[in-house]
Amino acid sequence: MARYQEIADEIASLIARGTLRVGQRIPSVRKASTQHKVSAGTVLQAFDQLEARGLIEARPQSGYYVRAQHSGFAPEPQSTAPQSRAVQLDVSELVFGVLEQIKHRELVPLGSAFPSPELFPLARLNRMAAAAARRQKTWASVDDLPPGNAELRHQIALRYLESGCAVAPDDIVITCGALEAINLSLQAVTRPGDTVAIESPTFYSTLQAIERLGLRAVEIATHPRTGIELDALEVALKSHNIKACVLVTTFQNPLGACMPDENKAALIKLLKRHDVPLIEDDVYAELYFGAERPRPAKAFDKSGLVLHCGSFSKCLAPGYRVGWVAAGRYRTQVERIKLMTTLSTASLPQAAIAAFLKHGAYERHLRHLRHTLASQCQEMMRAVSQHFPEGCRMTRPEGGYMLWIELPKSVDALQLHQLALDQGISIAPGPIFSAQRKYRNCVRLNFGYPWTPRVEKAVKTLGRLTTTLA
Repeated sequence: MARYQEIADEIASLIARGTLRVGQRIPSVRKASTQHKVSAGTVLQAFDQLEARGLIEARPQSGYYVRAQHSGFAPEPQSTAPQSRAVQLDVSELVFGVLEQIKHRELVPLGSAFPSPELFPLARLNRMAAAAARRQKTWASVDDLPPGNAELRHQIALRYLESGCAVAPDDIVITCGALEAINLSLQAVTRPGDTVAIESPTFYSTLQAIERLGLRAVEIATHPRTGIELDALEVALKSHNIKACVLVTTFQNPLGACMPDENKAALIKLLKRHDVPLIEDDVYAELYFGAERPRPAKAFDKSGLVLHCGSFSKCLAPGYRVGWVAAGRYRTQVERIKLMTTLSTASLPQAAIAAFLKHGAYERHLRHLRHTLASQCQEMMRAVSQHFPEGCRMTRPEGGYMLWIELPKSVDALQLHQLALDQGISIAPGPIFSAQRKYRNCVRLNFGYPWTPRVEKAVKTLGRLTTTLA
């Protein structure tokens, strides 16, 4: 880890613990330079990152001070309250209709499900892929059959160690992105007609996977900051014959919620008591804004109930489509289903990503990416608070790149979606995130694109359109 990052994380920790309080002056550049035995430039880099996270602010001729968090921002939404009933899903046509309209590049991509491709080191990755192609052995296509490239699985296992998980390389199955990992996991633990529990709202691709497999879903109340409500989940487990849970425990899409460690531990304890597996979609965990990577629920699993799904699509290489699942006691079933469906994941992308991780480039890239996303998050929250009408609420993500906005009750998000398209702006309307097509007055915005005057203007336009509908 770079020295400026260590200093930034140390100060962030002091702020989080209340040692440094709102309005309090932090040590000067000169004092911090002496204290940490580094150059003034290194300290300034640390302070720049803390400013980007919204933790401190510079005051002319005075120094740096702890900033009041989210001062002047729109209030947060409350926990969601879906009906606790099992439903057969029918959302794909709605999702396809929305996605077909928002995929065009000329639109301001606030409805996109990915960060900007400009944030990823694609040129270097492509060079590594070319080098891997030159070195590729004759039998690579056979060697990389499931469970997948051995070096890549080794590198992923090392990343697990850093997040408090003991996962062996042989426990990991490489997939074509996290979506395939989730599909394989669902097929391993359910049969058509079974019921699964999901957060509400949840990512539309998860809904489509459940629909495609002929499953039923129970939506569970979810808090916009701390994730799924465990009391509501327990009631559902007692009321329905739930065969699996599909949850994004860290920086949930679309809310951005992150379950605290104690909640994740309690979740695993609850599911173990009911012998219900957890399919943990953890693709956003590397995109944290704080000092430490949040631990996955997998870290608290001692019985192999968690099928932990990850991917490099959201944090490194969207077009490479390389993901994985650490499937615990279900590893053999997942591997066999992989062989029966897509057979294997392409060898060259696996080799390129393995090389990128092995040579230390990944962590450097992630530090820059987190810094950028944290800064863009602050800009998006400021712009929404400034340009949207009173009565709006928005989440407070501490990672990822999604902002969930609850509009006044009179605003129809699908209508706003159409009006925004007419202005060259895409958004993701709330109903595509619900099995029951709820959240008609909610939208998800993507802050994973560089903050430019064009993006600022787009948010201002959205605020104006929302005002006309309110």
